[in-house]
Amino acid sequence: MLQPHRTGRLLAAALVLGAAAPAAAQQGTAVNIPFEKYTLANGLEVILAPDRSLPAVAIDLWYNVGSRNEPAGRTGFAHLFEHMMFEGSQNVGRQEHISMLMGAGSANLNGTTNEDRTNYYEVVPPNRVNLALWLESDRMRSLNVSAEKLHVQQEAVKEEKRMRVDNVPYVPSLYQALYTASYNPQTCFAYGHTIIGSMEDLNAASLSDVQSFFKTYYAPSNATLTLTGDFDPAQVKGLIQQYFSDIPSVPKAPEVQCTQPFAHFPARDTVQDPNATLPAYMASYGAVALGTPDSYALQLLGSILGSGESSRLQQRLVRQEKAASNVVAGAQLRRGPGIMLFWVTPNQGVALDRVEALTDEEIARVRDGGVTQAELDRVKNQYRSQAVRGLQTAFGRAEALNRYELFYGDASLIRTDLDRYMAVTREDIQRVARQYLVPNNRLVIVTLPASAAKK
Repeated sequence: MLQPHRTGRLLAAALVLGAAAPAAAQQGTAVNIPFEKYTLANGLEVILAPDRSLPAVAIDLWYNVGSRNEPAGRTGFAHLFEHMMFEGSQNVGRQEHISMLMGAGSANLNGTTNEDRTNYYEVVPPNRVNLALWLESDRMRSLNVSAEKLHVQQEAVKEEKRMRVDNVPYVPSLYQALYTASYNPQTCFAYGHTIIGSMEDLNAASLSDVQSFFKTYYAPSNATLTLTGDFDPAQVKGLIQQYFSDIPSVPKAPEVQCTQPFAHFPARDTVQDPNATLPAYMASYGAVALGTPDSYALQLLGSILGSGESSRLQQRLVRQEKAASNVVAGAQLRRGPGIMLFWVTPNQGVALDRVEALTDEEIARVRDGGVTQAELDRVKNQYRSQAVRGLQTAFGRAEALNRYELFYGDASLIRTDLDRYMAVTREDIQRVARQYLVPNNRLVIVTLPASAAKK
């Protein structure tokens, strides 16, 4: 059965570091993706980007809610609702959202949650856009949030956490490096907890808590609906008006608070992992939010250091020194303050001190000597290629438009944002390395197999 969630992404959060795929084109050339943006009276933002050359229509609904919106004691609610939204509504039974769309020819539909947003999407044949819009409006208007359905999904999320987080090698320590230990819990709880939440908070969630969360965040005034692909704009506007316009608006949700997130750095911790067979070294460096001036150079720097076989850490630690079996490095940036993450698994018999020293040496080489023009050109070409591929499908375009609208406040940046990456210089790369990749701006997580820790 198709599973309506993807938050338990295991190691994927690390494996795609540095692979943010902003919309783009050739250097200095704007992306020509015409779109229209308007807002219904109830606050629902709508973005329409028709392209009759595409074979399908993507309906991509983003809610402005992620784990960053959860207060202490209520973690995991955003991810829990990713499950709950497939539990049925006034006119749709449990899991019928999936079965009806698959019966209509959709092979790509799902929901995902991250720190900064929750999305629900379906790619459908052009003649079934009405069904997809009606289904999304029905669960926005009248989701069935009952005690029975809540209990079912509480247990499903807890089982997911056990299978995909707690019992997978290195993931608990990876989550510390990404979330709970990287952010000061007193001043930036928004990013200082995992997306999937804690068992204690999931057990403590009451029906009234969950209903209140739905009413606060799952409303037209807190959402953006984007359609791309083969559709008639006038017809689609009529359907959106018909299905969504009478859903009530809600007051604006509380602002997310995050100040001095890395004030507790430098820090170091050792974690015992009963599922790991080898130790691992992880480091988080405090960084900036997406879209800030330094974010472009930091993402390219992360790729130079750790993206692909030709990256510096792969070449030095894996190929030359044969000290590590796996190296992952790059920028994990968010709407709020992000981090630069490094993760190295040493080869059998290689001390952790050795791989940490080698990693530090490669970072110091960039701080002291910068990077070559060839290295910078390589990662710029990677970003350009990723951007072009991402915009070749209706769903990829819809995601990009939603991302720019929510994260940057301007969907039109889809046309020009890659120019900011292309404008990054070698001097910019060295400058951000000197500013951010320094020991006093770092958290280190050392993971030891439980058997080794007992010796």
